[in-house]
Amino acid sequence: MSNNPRRKFLKQTTLATAGLGLSGSLLANPVSFFGANDRMNFGLIGCNGMGWSNIQAHLKLPNVNCVALADIDQRVLDRRAGELQKMTGKAPKLYTDYRKLLENKDIDAVIIGTPDHWHCLNMVDAVQAGKHVYVEKPLANSIEECNVMLKAANASDRMIQVGQWQRSGQQYADAIDYVQSGKLGQIRLVKCWAYQGWMNPVPEKPNTTPPPGVDYAMWLGPAPERPFNENRFHFNFRWFWDYAGGLMTDWGVHELDIALFAMGAKAPKSILASGGKLAYPDDASETPDTLQTVYEFDGFNLLWEHATGIDGGPYGRTEGIAFIGNNGTLVVNRGGWEVIPEGERKDNEWVTKLDRVELRKPEGNALDNHAKSFVTAIRDNDASKLACGVETGSIAAITAHMGNIAYKTGNKIYWDAASGSFNNTEADALVQAQYHNGWKLPTV
Repeated sequence: MSNNPRRKFLKQTTLATAGLGLSGSLLANPVSFFGANDRMNFGLIGCNGMGWSNIQAHLKLPNVNCVALADIDQRVLDRRAGELQKMTGKAPKLYTDYRKLLENKDIDAVIIGTPDHWHCLNMVDAVQAGKHVYVEKPLANSIEECNVMLKAANASDRMIQVGQWQRSGQQYADAIDYVQSGKLGQIRLVKCWAYQGWMNPVPEKPNTTPPPGVDYAMWLGPAPERPFNENRFHFNFRWFWDYAGGLMTDWGVHELDIALFAMGAKAPKSILASGGKLAYPDDASETPDTLQTVYEFDGFNLLWEHATGIDGGPYGRTEGIAFIGNNGTLVVNRGGWEVIPEGERKDNEWVTKLDRVELRKPEGNALDNHAKSFVTAIRDNDASKLACGVETGSIAAITAHMGNIAYKTGNKIYWDAASGSFNNTEADALVQAQYHNGWKLPTV
């Protein structure tokens, strides 16, 4: 047993992935090693939000440079270029079409921070151009795209990391170690949740022309053609089905990933979801502001729930995961982990079934650790050092998409892992990616 919980966590992650055939494929065709002092050049595709946070985390590492930026919004491109030059002293090359960035032979790896509906095209094009890839979560905007991206990863010798950075958090490694120790007893229920009090209603806004410098046709890409509306653009795209899956996929992949890994689970047997726009029925968003999703696995149920505009989540936490066992409950989130014991009466005295573990706060910066594992995997040409590979990212994203599909159909749906389909024709149709405007789903 390793005495380093995080190292053990990552090793377990790798073994789980290897069991599905991914790691072996990635290692089958070795590529040139990067020495510790060799410069590694990054390009960033999608420079707002998490894309920018990700590149900043990577730039903290020695001999990592960002030499190019791509974005469809010239205002964002110019702003980030100025910030990057101030940070590094060097001006990056700028692109408004990510495909031109991928033609740059000086770039070794790319970070993909685009909206969800672009992830599949961006990632497949990048690995086929010979780049290592760090792609933001959720992996894709449909189950079919997840499968295409997994196939592309298996066909490639590039390192591919998914931005589910909780995988690199010390507190999650420690909590999972405790869960897997068996001390909680039989775990019957796992709760995952995101209560987001900061999320205000999205007010209705009129359609307008795109702002100057915005290539709106390129932003839409494979999404259905629609007039430009500020609500559907930067950041708020998350709440519209054309581009993303709401909080179910935005936050769900983080929390579901930890839950599924700790429980050694992959595909649920059935899914039932209920919710809707119950808090803000008249705002402009499409995805539900309130949702409960029940996943049935062998031996336990998993409950996902989210709510916007309020912070009163379970166990007094706005987000988290709770493993509920016969002997006690372990609760973990970005603020740390604790164990709340169950008790029983013995000889007229109330005794607990296990020792309470007071809140243990996290150590280090999980996003920085996530970046480090990606760069280390590239330098060592060793996929086992990735904290979150494509297989891992696909399991979380597919599970989250299943929750949205159950919500959309309004039925309890049953998943057949062998055939990769549901028992419901409406649900099966929602598995598929829908590409428009001349864009085609990548072929591998």
